[in-house]
Amino acid sequence: MKSGDHPRVTINEAGFPPWLWVESAHMLTFDEHFEVVVVGAGHAGCEAAMAAARMGLKTALFTLNVDLIAQMSCNPAIGGIAKGHLVREVDALGGIMGEITDAVGIQFRLLNTSRGPAVWSPRAQCDKQAYRLKMREVLESQANLKIKQAEVEDVILESIQHSALSAQHRQVFRCAQDDHVVGSSENREPRTENCIRGVLLRDGRRVSADAVIITTGTFLNGLIHCGEQQYPAGRSGEAAAVLLGEALKKLGLRGCRLKTGTPPRLDGRTIDWSRFERQPGDLDPTPFSFRTRRVAHHDSQVPCYIAFTTEETHRIIRENVHRSPMYSGQIQSTGPRYCPSIEDKIVKFPDKLTHQLFLEPEGLNTHEIYVNGMSTSLPIDVQLAILKSIPGLESAEMMRPGYAIEYDSIDPTELRRTLETKKIVGLFLAGQINGTSGYEEAACQGIMAGINAALKVKNDAPLVLDRTEAYTAILIDDLISKGTSEPYRMFTSRAEFRLHLRIDNADRRLTPHGRRVGLISDAAWAEFEAKQRRLDEVKVVLERTKVTVAMAELIKSSGAAEDGRAAPPQANTGLGEDPGALDLDGRGRPSPHEPSDLSSAVGQPLAQLLKRPEITIEKLAPVLNHLLPKFFRRDSSVPDVVRLSSEVRNELKSVETEIKYAGYLDQQRRAIERLKKAEQRRIPDWFDYQAVSGLSREMQEKLGKVIPQTLGQASRIPGVTPAAVSLINVYIEIQGRRREQATAL
Repeated sequence: MKSGDHPRVTINEAGFPPWLWVESAHMLTFDEHFEVVVVGAGHAGCEAAMAAARMGLKTALFTLNVDLIAQMSCNPAIGGIAKGHLVREVDALGGIMGEITDAVGIQFRLLNTSRGPAVWSPRAQCDKQAYRLKMREVLESQANLKIKQAEVEDVILESIQHSALSAQHRQVFRCAQDDHVVGSSENREPRTENCIRGVLLRDGRRVSADAVIITTGTFLNGLIHCGEQQYPAGRSGEAAAVLLGEALKKLGLRGCRLKTGTPPRLDGRTIDWSRFERQPGDLDPTPFSFRTRRVAHHDSQVPCYIAFTTEETHRIIRENVHRSPMYSGQIQSTGPRYCPSIEDKIVKFPDKLTHQLFLEPEGLNTHEIYVNGMSTSLPIDVQLAILKSIPGLESAEMMRPGYAIEYDSIDPTELRRTLETKKIVGLFLAGQINGTSGYEEAACQGIMAGINAALKVKNDAPLVLDRTEAYTAILIDDLISKGTSEPYRMFTSRAEFRLHLRIDNADRRLTPHGRRVGLISDAAWAEFEAKQRRLDEVKVVLERTKVTVAMAELIKSSGAAEDGRAAPPQANTGLGEDPGALDLDGRGRPSPHEPSDLSSAVGQPLAQLLKRPEITIEKLAPVLNHLLPKFFRRDSSVPDVVRLSSEVRNELKSVETEIKYAGYLDQQRRAIERLKKAEQRRIPDWFDYQAVSGLSREMQEKLGKVIPQTLGQASRIPGVTPAAVSLINVYIEIQGRRREQATAL
């Protein structure tokens, strides 16, 4: 069998209904058998493999190098604006990225705390080497999971032909993915369906699988650029996946070419650190995982440093920009809009005199420093000149140069909501192969692909989240509905209801889903339920307890001190840099200064007092400590570094947000219900857009390409108007009646 050929397997009479038959070819023998095979051990692949294995399926994770599992190819950091939300959601579903980060993070900061709680997001600088070692340790200890070092060359497909159905079978066989009837009196022609049956390794071995998840990152036909030099690679020092890249092209999946980049790394011993502004971590860090009480390096965090480019930096770049592959025409593909190269910044923002850079350590046991904000593909001599133009880096030695990499990706409109391909049953894609950028975006796709691949093998209903309950769902919906022409990055601004999608309630939103599919252990579920009871108890006490004169005096006298001691400067006390700043969802809104008299609050519930912009939950902590002492003293092993531990503080802030923003949350809940009604109106698989008079040819083509599953998804396709959606809604009924009449004949 030649590389690229797709073997077809005869499994006639192997459990299929009698109205299905398989195109006969030669029988294949397999060297190993798994239920789920994951190709690629990056951040998507690790989550996918762990999810499938934890759900009880025999799983194999194939990688080109077992020593580089979960390698942080770019910045050794997890989280950030919106990205931290994704990690929290992965953790709430039962994923592992958050727990690994808490174990190896060397600096933690809660970002955006000068704005509203909807946009607060955690970020951690990680020890690069420790991250992949810890991830490998977790993977190797997981039951049902085997790690294999081998190159996957191709996928093995089976062509199944669905013949015309007899009347008694017409309403019996349903597609597990879309729950639509296969076959009808309107379509009696045989239909061929390609199904995944395994993978072919480069060494000739065949591995069978009921589902395959491809998470190859930048490795598919990867091509590195550094100045005029270019060479094939998946990332620096690693071979590209050329054979698999070419094999996927033959499957008929639409693809595109994307580009990303990375900055140079420096030897920290050659940097003059006194020239830079120090940026420490939070005093009492907020963990990523809901199951982490205290991060491992709580008391041994390391600082990052802030640097700036100079006019000389900009001059060097302008004079050499023609040598950049991006501007010489050597690179034709599109890079990430929101993580531009340093040469892109200088060209596109010529009026900006300086650009901020961050000097970030790559680990505790290395002197290597990552120059965040200086991604570049300029020649090495130009990179060195740029570095020497920055005060403090005049003597800095470059350990690794920056580079750009082009790679193949698949048009995500080829995917279903489960991340299964529409054209090949049982083939799932996750991560950068779907056009995204970032470890966090990859991880959330990985866990969803792993869950749904496992559910498909088990013949259970898929797990499909909607836009109102997770950023993960927004990412998937954006990809499959709109596609992407550049690496997709998550932002809080992409969420219609971000006040509902906060980092503090990700477990409340998603942990029940994780429990249902089998990813949440009994112990984790018991802790989740206990936490919800604690939050409910605090809320009830706040709503039922009336403010007394003594309480008012206690709140007034301790308020200023609590603002300072209850939270570190970076985490502040919650809803704004100014204690009187109320910010609904990150837009920023000033409020009156703190009043000196709380006598008017006497007789009111504490919850009513908490709704005042100048009152934060920390100011009520002394009162709550008397009313709920167990809430504050649940873990004596945590040192009293600050007045409130991060665990207690974060739970209190969650209750505060629910009370302070209750009116706005109720408004959004009503809007969510309206959106859900549109999502519940499904577009049948048999719906014919060409038969809808009134739809323009352009809209017919777009709808036919994406094949939306609901009216809500159709409405989010670029170019599809509300009038077109209304027309589709009407024609669903019209075409449905026509089908019923034809069946009756």
